[in-house]
Amino acid sequence: MKRLYAFAIVALLAVTGVQAQKFALIDMEYILKNIPAYERANEQMSQQSKRWQSEIDELVQSAEELYKKYQSESAFLSDEQRIEREEEILAKEKEASELKRLYFGPNGELFKKRESLMAPIQDEIYNAVKEVCEVKKYSMVIDRASAASIIYATPKVDISNEVLSKLGYSN
Repeated sequence: MKRLYAFAIVALLAVTGVQAQKFALIDMEYILKNIPAYERANEQMSQQSKRWQSEIDELVQSAEELYKKYQSESAFLSDEQRIEREEEILAKEKEASELKRLYFGPNGELFKKRESLMAPIQDEIYNAVKEVCEVKKYSMVIDRASAASIIYATPKVDISNEVLSKLGYSN
């Protein structure tokens, strides 16, 4: 009997504790779409990425041209000349590969540029979300854009527009 009472009290405390927590949702994609600085940063990264890709494509094209020339002349080349041309082609291909890794690798220049452009925007959004949460007493905020397990949520708990207002952008 005492165990039943103890269990009931623990269950009651757990239920009231859960009810006291308030949750909210934000849609990060929606928020970012409404921030002009984010769109400008994306455009800068896109332009830089295209420039770097064209630089890599030029090296690849150069290596392909060297290879075609090598194939057409290989019958007339000495062994020493063949080895020299093959090394030249491999060096050009390696240069293109290294440049691709440098620009687009996991810690490449594109990653660094994205980090430098996006970090201030993300910090600003985080601070705005934090302020809204402190005022409204939310315990947790979930990003509906990245939470695949949210099937439905009432629009009443979505604070995306409040965050945008806090950032100074009207919706």
